Formats: sequence, C-alpha cells, structure tokens
Amino acid sequence: MNKVLVVLVTLVAFSVNAQSGYRDSNRIGIGAGLTQMDIYTDNLTVTPGNGWIGGFSVRGNYYNNWQMSFGMFFTDSNFSVPTLGTSGIEDLNLKLSAVQIYIVPSYVLVEDHVNLEFGPVLQVNGKLGVDKKKETNILLDQPSLIAKDILDVSKFNANFYVGLNAGAKNFRARIGYQYGLTNMFGNLNSKDNIKASGENFKGHLGLISGQLTIYL
Repeated sequence: MNKVLVVLVTLVAFSVNAQSGYRDSNRIGIGAGLTQMDIYTDNLTVTPGNGWIGGFSVRGNYYNNWQMSFGMFFTDSNFSVPTLGTSGIEDLNLKLSAVQIYIVPSYVLVEDHVNLEFGPVLQVNGKLGVDKKKETNILLDQPSLIAKDILDVSKFNANFYVGLNAGAKNFRARIGYQYGLTNMFGNLNSKDNIKASGENFKGHLGLISGQLTIYL
C-alpha cells in the first residue's frame, strides 16, 4: 500500500507541473466505468462477468502529436466457473479486486478530440473473492480441487492496453482492451493441493473497459 501511495503522490506532482505550463492540453482526469473480464485458460471453463473501474489519470503533451497518459485505477471484476455445491451444479462467481497503474503513450488522431492509446499496465491483485458458504464447492473441471484452492492468484500481473480516448477537451469516453501478458494463475502452481492434482495452471486476463472521464 505504501508503494501505491508513492505512485499516487508522484502522479499528482506531475499533473500539477504539467498544468502550470500547458493548461489547454495537460489535464487531470477523474473517470469511472464498467468492465467485462475473461480469463483465457485450458484449466477451467470461464464465463466472463461484469464489474467496475474507477480512478484518475494525467494526460500530458510529449512530442508533436504524441501525448503520455499516467493513471491509477481501482477495479472489481467478476467471472464464474462451474462447480458442484450442496445445492447441485452451479456457476460460482469469483471476484478479482485489483489496482492498475499504467503509463501509456497516446497518438492524437484528432486534436482535442480523439487519441489512440496503447502501452503497459501493472496490475496488483488481491485474492479472488468468493461467497464463504461456497468456497468448498468442487470444481467440475478439476474434481480433486475445491474453490478455495484457486483463490490465491499471482499478486502482480503485466497487461498490455489498447484503446480510444474520444470526446471534448473536458469530457472523454475511454474504451479499451487489456490482455494479460503474464500468467495470472502462476502463483497457484506452488500450492500443495495444485501440485497433488498434477495440473499446471495457466491463465491470461482479458479485460474490456468503458469509462467516462472528466478532465479538470
């Protein structure tokens, strides 16, 4: 958490400096929106679920038609997997809470109106959230495992983001897609229950997001 606060202070300092020199093109943005998350894996049958994302960003001039965007966002996203519980077969919802920090270049397609953004995102994950009453549900795709065996996913993931930022100077819609470059399930492979199952878990995040951003 302390590291997250350091990044937050750094971004705010950058934004203040940026705005002092270029008030028309360098702005702090506050945004929020919706997500749909999928996980590409051969170990589980995953049904994408919806969630939310919100935070702030700083968009600043870089060179000619290029700008840079810095941001920190908090997100809760959901997906489900088929399980066997006390009431029979059911799709069990799992929630991923995370903090995303990104530094991405953007190309100005239409001045003051449309930017193409792409670049890296660092994602810091918590454990997957699940209904406590259902954490002993058996995974249908992995009958030797229960739901709580797969909750401790990797703490850090690297994603690649591409999207459009479009609208007016002070109000933009941001639509983008992130693909997880690293194995979100990598941490599971060090767990005794996973080792005993003989499975090698591998999964890559896919996240669609749509946000509305107000630039101050």
